Amino acid sequence: MSPSLNFAIDDEQQALVDVAQQFGERRLAPFYKQREREGRFDSDTLLEMGELGLFGIELDEDFGGLGLDCVTSGLVLETLCRSDYNIGQLMVTMSLAGVILSRHGDPEVVAPWLRGMAAGRSLPAIALTEPGGGSDAANLSLKAHREGDHYILDGEKTSTSFATQADFAVVWARTGGPGPKGISAFLVPVDSPGVSTSAFDDLGGRAAGRGAMHFDQVAVPTSHLIGAENQGFVQVMQGFDYSRALIGLQCLAVARQSLDETWVSAAERQSMGKPLTAHQGVSFPLAEAETHVEAARLLCLKTLWLNDQGLPHTSEAAMCKWWAPKLAFETVQTCLLINGHGAYTEEMPYEQRLRDVLGLQIGDGTAQIMKLVIARQKVGRKFV
Repeated sequence: MSPSLNFAIDDEQQALVDVAQQFGERRLAPFYKQREREGRFDSDTLLEMGELGLFGIELDEDFGGLGLDCVTSGLVLETLCRSDYNIGQLMVTMSLAGVILSRHGDPEVVAPWLRGMAAGRSLPAIALTEPGGGSDAANLSLKAHREGDHYILDGEKTSTSFATQADFAVVWARTGGPGPKGISAFLVPVDSPGVSTSAFDDLGGRAAGRGAMHFDQVAVPTSHLIGAENQGFVQVMQGFDYSRALIGLQCLAVARQSLDETWVSAAERQSMGKPLTAHQGVSFPLAEAETHVEAARLLCLKTLWLNDQGLPHTSEAAMCKWWAPKLAFETVQTCLLINGHGAYTEEMPYEQRLRDVLGLQIGDGTAQIMKLVIARQKVGRKFV
């Protein structure tokens, strides 16, 4: 018998969502543009989020989290992203790092870092992408070779969110032969000798501080190897099945906020003696966006539910990742146009939202890669 469907939110979930909403309206939304100018999150905001339990919701309590399910984590992230899209980028990074380290790392090594992360004291980075690899995540040239009780890392990572703000990074390096079976993951403190970072001047998502990380003969203790040697690629791919659904909700939250605002503003404005919403040229595009956003959101929540049940969800996660960022961009653009000339300024949030959500049509897996994942899940790798 198939599991029954239940779309209800329980009291514990609602309480966390309420806390997130109040915090977002009070501490995030008023400073959305300021954080973009500064290109980083301030420590007071992060520490307050940690005190409220808004980081590491799905992380085990032994590591400083709340030990709750992934659906709850997604609902909280979604709520916060209505106030500031970029906080979602940090939360997704934390969730991905948390899943990988808690499942595969030496508990004595990873626990202090995970507890600091959940408290908002330390920020992680996911150092996977390389200048010559791009979407080919298995094509890594950063090397790690063992010398006694250390591994020596040498190479470069690029397009790394929070590269210039992170306290530690999960770094993937080649420890074996070519392809995905020769890749290992390491926990690397960013203040280790030989680690340096540089920032990018991005179009959007500037609070995420995307940049490059350079590793010049960096010595990492063997205890900081995450799981078994040459198993790092499998670890991150499994983690992506979770983070891609979160990314979907991150982007859709911006679309949802923009739609809610635009329905109100369009109803208040007049054209030819009637509210703008009385004109089908205005109300129909918004109605279509409502339909698409609601459908995409349900797909993301279903994917998180499948994760919680231990059921396969690779295909659904890829659907979330290619569709939601594209849909969010299109929805915010529609809202910008309906709000008219006033929205084509920095006085309203649409231009920043548009630039922000565009980035995730590139980062964390392009639409082309996601569609390839879906096709392989449907007919098998040898047919695609």
